[in-house]
Amino acid sequence: MIACLLVLASIVTDSTAETLSCPKLATAVQVGSCPSEAELKYTFTGYCSDNRRMYEQNTSVCTDYQAYRQLKNVAQWESADGSFSAYLSCDLAAETIKAMPVSKISASKQGQINLLTCNYGEGISFSYRSRQQCTVTGKGDCADDPTTCQASCE
Repeated sequence: MIACLLVLASIVTDSTAETLSCPKLATAVQVGSCPSEAELKYTFTGYCSDNRRMYEQNTSVCTDYQAYRQLKNVAQWESADGSFSAYLSCDLAAETIKAMPVSKISASKQGQINLLTCNYGEGISFSYRSRQQCTVTGKGDCADDPTTCQASCE
């Protein structure tokens, strides 16, 4: 009887949901370095000279260096606690990124991984990846009140 109660108690405590909020970018940090112009030009030549690329449907990044640069000139950023991350353009100033307010939160699934995505505008979105099922609290539109950008994950 006591063993059954202990098992039930552990099930109850394991089923508690975790509430996550979209991070404030004012405290986000860049954790990866930006590639130099020389590195971008070098990798453009290597990436676009691969013969397999000629047979792919989307080769637009290899016809224009600026398109390739826009795609590859990124660095990894993380929220202050490291749970949300993003790859952001190195052309954006850190001050601009840190000043962006959150506008939307959404949940999606990629295979076995659940994604919780916080959008900030201008193509900036930070994602939280987990095997837990995450559900957005409310409608997900939180431009008027950033404190409502929350989700429950269990």
